[in-house]
Amino acid sequence: MAHQAVFLRLLGVSLLWGCNYVASAYLLRDFSPIFLSYSRLVLTSLFLISVALINRRMKRPTVQEWLILLFAGLFGTLFNQFFYFIGLQHSTAGNAPLIIALSPVATTLLARIFLREAITVNKLTGAGLALIGVVLIVLFGGKSIGISQGDILLLMAMLALSVSLLFIRKLTTSMPSYDITIFATVMGTVLMTPAALWEASQGHMHFSLHLTMWLLLACAAIFGQGLAGFWWNQSISEVGASTSSMFMNIPPFIAIIVAYLVLGDTIQMVQIVGGILILVGVAVSNRRSAAQAAAS
Repeated sequence: MAHQAVFLRLLGVSLLWGCNYVASAYLLRDFSPIFLSYSRLVLTSLFLISVALINRRMKRPTVQEWLILLFAGLFGTLFNQFFYFIGLQHSTAGNAPLIIALSPVATTLLARIFLREAITVNKLTGAGLALIGVVLIVLFGGKSIGISQGDILLLMAMLALSVSLLFIRKLTTSMPSYDITIFATVMGTVLMTPAALWEASQGHMHFSLHLTMWLLLACAAIFGQGLAGFWWNQSISEVGASTSSMFMNIPPFIAIIVAYLVLGDTIQMVQIVGGILILVGVAVSNRRSAAQAAAS
């Protein structure tokens, strides 16, 4: 019964994340990308800070942890959100989650390059399948054949997220994921303030005057980012990362369906094929070998 509650929570996370991609694309119709990203981060940070004040159980980071948190916020929040929202403006709500879904495989390859972590045959095979899927989506998933500016920026957002996961992996050895989420998000929000001010100074900032759009923005920030993040971390602590990671396969396809229903985006076969290759690649990459299974 307890596991059923966790699985329902993980399904809720998948639905929130899938709808969040579509909500972002819809909000970009009335908001400039940097202002939208910054506004969402501010609201998410306020939500996380409120939860922290209520719980009063946060660990004070050491000087070294503050430094790692700085880089986690820099890549995971500032760079990721900056490239994501500008890229989404020139891509589709269907392509975005499929490209971001490559992140676990990219993190594995980056860990091999920079942290010298061993890479197994499964991880290498999974990386190859996922890469083929991304190439299909980037080249053939748009309105015309070729590489779009939006998809390139989304790839940069995915790489920034992958780099941040290396820093977060380092932090999890000494800090709870709950604390890391709050500190990294708030620091990333502070770091994005100059970008928001720059957009305003250049006259590129614009925002909606409709209350419904602001309510949608608030829901995306509080539920799609804040609450979903807490549910995700809590589920990992209860059933483990391997079981939880299976639910990461759901948001891209939810996003494609919701984008079709809400935004009128077409569902292309190449998106389905590319998405399946990415998700199979992620699954193969994270599959434990027979030797590992026997040792556990």
